[in-house]
Amino acid sequence: MSDLAPMPLGRDTALLVIDMQRDFLDPRGYAAHAGLNTSLLRAAIPGAQRLLHAARRRGLLVIHTREGHRADLSDCPTAKLQRTARAGAPIGTPGPLGRLLVRGEHGHGIVDELAPRADEPVVDKPGYSAFHQTDLQQILAAQGIHELVLCGVTTEVCVHSTLRAATDLGYRCRLAGDACASAFPALHQAALDMVTVEGGIFGSVHTSAELAEAIDTLPQESP
Repeated sequence: MSDLAPMPLGRDTALLVIDMQRDFLDPRGYAAHAGLNTSLLRAAIPGAQRLLHAARRRGLLVIHTREGHRADLSDCPTAKLQRTARAGAPIGTPGPLGRLLVRGEHGHGIVDELAPRADEPVVDKPGYSAFHQTDLQQILAAQGIHELVLCGVTTEVCVHSTLRAATDLGYRCRLAGDACASAFPALHQAALDMVTVEGGIFGSVHTSAELAEAIDTLPQESP
């Protein structure tokens, strides 16, 4: 993993916790219906918890995201519906946690281990990138954020889509490798490897422990 020393974190940093939802992490949710191994996805929880506790201790902005769609599926492209049907988990179909990837259903909610506090924004997104058709950019700009620490699932899809969009928007990005997860270990590793090529084209990769330690060295938020 990378060395934090050359570029210490500042208070213009936010923690972005991506899609840690029951639909992806619970064995009764969307991911399981699509044939994914949720135990591999749940491996991201301890690292994400470590980062979440550190960010809260130092008063950093924490933002959670949730992928999902309106109840009438009017914001879900036909191509996406077709893809999920081919995977065996059509969006909107009933499941043990409610309709798959539909906002307001139990499966759409974030797992208890990482439940947002009342003062932590939750961004609902219809696509893979957390910036696509959301107000995430407005929230970050209003809070003076220039750097992001990212974690969540899945590494190669929603995490990477968000990371790439953030890079294009000019944010400095750090990815917590062990606080991300994929049902496909080879794709997880490849997604991490892509971040650091060409001098860190998409940012840098660290362990959650390294990033939590860096957060803990920040001064306490002013009252």
